[in-house]
Amino acid sequence: MKELNRIQQELKAPKNQFNSFGKYKYRSAEDILEAVKPLLKDCILTISDEVKEVAGIPYIQATAQLSHKEEVASVTAQAGISVNRKGMDIAQSFGASSSYAKKYALGNLFLLDDSSLDPDTKDNRDANKEEPKTLSDEDIVKIQTRLLKAHEDGNLKGEFFKLDPHAQEVLRDYANKLRSSEG
Repeated sequence: MKELNRIQQELKAPKNQFNSFGKYKYRSAEDILEAVKPLLKDCILTISDEVKEVAGIPYIQATAQLSHKEEVASVTAQAGISVNRKGMDIAQSFGASSSYAKKYALGNLFLLDDSSLDPDTKDNRDANKEEPKTLSDEDIVKIQTRLLKAHEDGNLKGEFFKLDPHAQEVLRDYANKLRSSEG
């Protein structure tokens, strides 16, 4: 399709959004739409999505379709839905997945590049993690003493979750033994 090729060549959708938690720039579906609208001329762009499920896991499938006269090009993209996403109610979780799927459908239709520096193109789970500190026997004893005091004060859970993740991992068995002694 000649018009799709023209739009792909002319479209500039920079990553002007910034994620302060992950410290990366990104573009949203809305950014892509804002950039493409002036280029559409007599083309028609439609975006739709639907909820689907596979193996009990819900996901959104979005379709971006560009029509010009009798020619049609369309691309689909999917995004899983986490119904228990921390900090979001169910509507927000569905909306976030819908936006994500639409962004990728549009990006694929218009051949928007995602370099290796794009956080969406790689696994970032360990990007912001610090190397775990080694806990000395002395550190473990100090923390165990602190947890024992918290247990006596009825605040074991609160004190445990103040620990850094590595210390939590090292001391999880100890904390579980204290908790089980409550019953």
